[in-house]
Amino acid sequence: MKIYRSLSESRHPGLFASLGSLGLAVLFLAGTLVWSQGPPAGGGRGASGRGRGGPTGIVAADSEHPVLKIGTHVPDFTLPGADGKTHSLKEWAAAKYLMIVFECNHCPESQNYESRIKQLYEDYKGKGVQLVAINPNDPASVRLDELGYTDLEDSLPEMKVRMADRHITWPYLYDGATQNIATKFGVVATPHVFIFDQERNLRFEGQIDNNQRLDLITSKDTRAALDELLAGKPVTVTDTRVHGCSTKWKSKQVGSQSREAEMTNIHSEPVKLDAVDADGLKKLKANDTGKVQLVTFWSTKCAGCEDSLHAIETTWRMYRLRAFTMVSVNTDPVASKDAVMDVLNKQHFSTGTGPRFTSRNLQATVDLAAVQAAVGEKWKPGSLFTIVIGSDGKVLYSKEGLIAKPGAFPLASMADATPSPELLTLRRSILANMPDTSGYPGNKAYWEEDYVKIAKK
Repeated sequence: MKIYRSLSESRHPGLFASLGSLGLAVLFLAGTLVWSQGPPAGGGRGASGRGRGGPTGIVAADSEHPVLKIGTHVPDFTLPGADGKTHSLKEWAAAKYLMIVFECNHCPESQNYESRIKQLYEDYKGKGVQLVAINPNDPASVRLDELGYTDLEDSLPEMKVRMADRHITWPYLYDGATQNIATKFGVVATPHVFIFDQERNLRFEGQIDNNQRLDLITSKDTRAALDELLAGKPVTVTDTRVHGCSTKWKSKQVGSQSREAEMTNIHSEPVKLDAVDADGLKKLKANDTGKVQLVTFWSTKCAGCEDSLHAIETTWRMYRLRAFTMVSVNTDPVASKDAVMDVLNKQHFSTGTGPRFTSRNLQATVDLAAVQAAVGEKWKPGSLFTIVIGSDGKVLYSKEGLIAKPGAFPLASMADATPSPELLTLRRSILANMPDTSGYPGNKAYWEEDYVKIAKK
């Protein structure tokens, strides 16, 4: 496996403009202020807290899960942790103050705030403040197109991976199995902070600060509340609006916005196979798409490749709304087209519909030696070979062999199992090289940190 370092120094941190009051009112009434992926962060405090309007990116509380009221005693809990242990509220009885932060793996805003959460933990742990993070999301309620900024989903096994990789030293607990605690807190989004006093009564709930971009922060709400409590003063601003990714409640497992509905739509998309000659392969390697491009070369003779192809196709489905495209290239003789189509249909290697989806399935009209000469790469006959090519034509990642272990992903499954280390490396190579979107400025830098570590190995 090779990793090629090609990190852009530029950033694309633009923000959407705030909506006017009339447009915002329409959006609010339509219920469209609850964002799952793609909106920019909002800013500024409001007057009262829950379900308020405001700039885009603010997430409104829903009536089925009312937010815990200021002054309420902390709900008791016992939850499994990403450290492999079970944790209960009573563990932290000696702490002066308890700060519970609801965060998760998949949400790009939660990722963007991870370093700020770490800094809060470091700055206040010696002052009697205990930080506890809880993941409120049901993994089965997160669509694949909501995973466009992550290498991992929100399951407990994948939380363990994130905790180890990111050296998270504060407790990181999982509530996605029942969502009992998230329901009692009325978690609006990730991240969402709740601070309790010595008697464990709620004194603050809301945002960490008011902007994802460090240079645009004007209100450090969580720090202000902690500082006032530590100084023996009442909290001036007790609750704020929350921006981030909406909580993925179990109710989202069904309906038009469910992963099941998403997969039904995906399976209605066409599966096509086109021919490609040596010149076409050279153009493919040059990558003139303006996007990060994943190319996998495969053969029906590849033993155990089904699960790796599934993992690659799932990755395409996760990132395909971004500056990303995927091409599969079959290297078998043209006469085997029917057998190739059987595999593609079984995997449902759909190419999507509409101009934003640029995925293709190709079958080479030249032999393997000519294929390798055209793309300037070599691999063993019958092996899977995968490369990621940057928008500038540079190879960012290459791997000969399986991306996932055989038997890891039942083809009927809608979700991946815990990704293999190689699949994580592939995904991080993609995430670190796609440009930021206006909704999540700085997310590219989060993944570049991982990619630099990978490139050094």
